[in-house]
Amino acid sequence: MEEIFREKMEVGVREAGLELSEKQMEQFYRYYELLVEWNKVMNLTGITEVGDVAEKHFVDSLALVRAVEASALDGAKLIDVGTGAGFPGLPLKIAFPELKVTLLDSLNKRIKFLNEVIGELGLEDVETIHGRAEDFGKNPQYREQYDFSVSRAVANTASLSEYCLPFVKVGGYFVPYKSGKIDEELKAGEKAIQVLGGNVENVVRFTLSGAEADRSLVMIKKTEKTPKRFPRKAGVPAKEPIA
Repeated sequence: MEEIFREKMEVGVREAGLELSEKQMEQFYRYYELLVEWNKVMNLTGITEVGDVAEKHFVDSLALVRAVEASALDGAKLIDVGTGAGFPGLPLKIAFPELKVTLLDSLNKRIKFLNEVIGELGLEDVETIHGRAEDFGKNPQYREQYDFSVSRAVANTASLSEYCLPFVKVGGYFVPYKSGKIDEELKAGEKAIQVLGGNVENVVRFTLSGAEADRSLVMIKKTEKTPKRFPRKAGVPAKEPIA
């Protein structure tokens, strides 16, 4: 394991108030190796330098604990919508082995990569789904079944809420990972969040150590069931956000 990787992980994890065992640290490093290896043949990430992966992918993913008590994640059900290369869902699974995680992505080649990582790291209670949020959000097996829905996907808050809130049970939370400049976007998404049964409870702002990036975690509590007509059919939430 490269020293810079260990150093960046230890600093970032400590700032988040977490501790990792040596086994967990090794799992993260193997995840990094697989990410770089697979990235040579498919587009998983533009970030491949070892220290940057540690900070901008792994530590950033674990930042959820800045907004959610770590104890609330033990044994909870979490879905990562538009997970891509597994962020933030897989790092959270590594750090919290008792967390039950579902990873949803629309590209099957990414799902194959995620399955390889899950197998290599020996992770259990991780489900991968190839498909669109608009379809699975209407499926009774997944709809309103999760304590937490998270996403680092690039989409405006209104569209992202339509993808993610249908998965959350009443009393649970949708937590999008956003940049520091979130106020205007949040204001524009207020109606969508309300229509979908959510309420913005808190916005946790922080600076990602080393990366000098301002970040926000938006705590959206599910207060009512999402109306049956949502999510709308594939493609519509992105083209016509609720406003």
